[in-house]
Amino acid sequence: MTRQLITSALPYINGIKHLGNMVGSMLPADVHARYLRQRGRDVLYICATDEHGTPAELAAKEAGLPVDEFCARQHEAQKAIYEGFHLAFDYFGRSSSAQNVEITQTIARELQKNGFIEERPIRQVYSNTDGRFLPDRYIEGTCPHCGYDKARGDQCENCTRVLDPTDLIEPRSAISGSSDLEIRETRHLFLLQSKLAAEVESWLDAQSADWPALASSIARKWLAEGLHDRSITRDLDWGVPVPADTWPDLAAEGKVFYVWFDAPIEYIGATKEWADAAPAGEFRDWKSWWYEADDSVRYTQFMAKDNVPFHTIMFPATLLATRDAWKKVDYVKAFSWLTYYGGKFSTSQQRGIFTDAALDLLPADYWRYFLIANAPESDDTSFTWELFSSGVNKDLADNLGNFVNRVLSFSRKRFGDTVPAGRESGAPEARLGEQIARLLAEYEGHMDTLQFRKAAAALRALWSAGNSYLEEKAPWTEIRTDQEGAALTLRTAMNLIHLYAVVSEPLIPATTKAMRAAFALPADSPAAQLRWVSADQARALDFIPAGTAFAVPPVLFAKITDDDLESYRARFGANAP
Repeated sequence: MTRQLITSALPYINGIKHLGNMVGSMLPADVHARYLRQRGRDVLYICATDEHGTPAELAAKEAGLPVDEFCARQHEAQKAIYEGFHLAFDYFGRSSSAQNVEITQTIARELQKNGFIEERPIRQVYSNTDGRFLPDRYIEGTCPHCGYDKARGDQCENCTRVLDPTDLIEPRSAISGSSDLEIRETRHLFLLQSKLAAEVESWLDAQSADWPALASSIARKWLAEGLHDRSITRDLDWGVPVPADTWPDLAAEGKVFYVWFDAPIEYIGATKEWADAAPAGEFRDWKSWWYEADDSVRYTQFMAKDNVPFHTIMFPATLLATRDAWKKVDYVKAFSWLTYYGGKFSTSQQRGIFTDAALDLLPADYWRYFLIANAPESDDTSFTWELFSSGVNKDLADNLGNFVNRVLSFSRKRFGDTVPAGRESGAPEARLGEQIARLLAEYEGHMDTLQFRKAAAALRALWSAGNSYLEEKAPWTEIRTDQEGAALTLRTAMNLIHLYAVVSEPLIPATTKAMRAAFALPADSPAAQLRWVSADQARALDFIPAGTAFAVPPVLFAKITDDDLESYRARFGANAP
């Protein structure tokens, strides 16, 4: 069976991430990984903090900490939040790890040996006020393409165009704000992407046929504009050092590799971290996932659209140039932006809802469901508190939560604390089973093809089917004249609760754990061990035997009130700045 390697874009180290980062990479990757594990696949989900580059140094300076200590603290802070969101990484590493340093330097040596790295003199911005060369992100100015006045020297955050520092209009130092800048000569390493253009295009032609249009169109646009040789070193104190055995002069000058050179390699580095962290007596073969993996591994990457060029062009070019059998991505799932009332979420400008604040407000499953149900898969999606509260109240509180509560509460009141037996299933139950099987197949199809909004809609339809059945049978009325019929209705509904607990787990894992725990099933029973639901099981709806003890769980989802909405708007603003 094909193994499933999953990576999500590495969250940058300079602060807590916002909901746009969450829905643009890590959360959908987690949903996919959870689903595949439930279907019995061999899954390895790898992520890490991206810790090198200018913003890390600047953030550490602002915090008054050495950069290595700052990154260590931020890694732990981010890791705790992702655990709070129930992201089930197999390993969450660090791009500053010894493993990533080793592999990055090894790959760089291979590129040099194969003639794809060249040392060149360049003219670079030097700050007289700061007394140092300024790497690209240490320079801010106005974007020549869109006029955004806070563009960085490597990329404009507003229009996503890749820039060089000398492209900026009215540039200034990001350290001191000084515009006392001049151009001086220094030397850096360049990846000769121009020599790899034909190979990258051929690889992309063979690989991207089934990619989403968003990912393939961005990659094609970069190719159409031509691949240019790109500097892969920087003048920084923090990063993967240029190896002295290959470039002694540059190493002596303290050059480090460009963050966008070493960060994608950290997917491999973090896998080696995972292997090295294996418990005593357990062997983990990291190379079997990344080196000479062939068709035994399917590799899926998740990322927001601004990361697509680096992952579909620069990183594959790097791996192709090694002439070694490194595994390259099979499928790229890209996302557009999640906006806040139409304005862009921004870490640097603290605009929007950040993940720590989100968890302070409400449990993770509220956010997980809403973000997946409204994932910006093809176009930007605007977050509003009104949309969020509507989704929570209608889908989670009313459609799912209320169904669970009223079924279990009513059954306990009228039949006690065990699942009632009732008569054999009849025509309404047969129709329900067929409907559930059909909706489950639809849900599986969307999950298999990574269509998250459609998958959430199909899951919502599964929940609605239970409510429709309950309204049709009306056990609160049925029990007056037909106790056996009412018992059958409630037993069937309880089996739906168990089915929902199984198939909803990728989206709302904490809630489904509570739903499963409502039934006192022996650990070795088929229902307790059920990982997924087949079509035949869905039609039969006989997971929970009559006589099984159950408890009514606390309210699964509390509704968001008008007072809650008012407080959220006051805290976060009801409109984009």
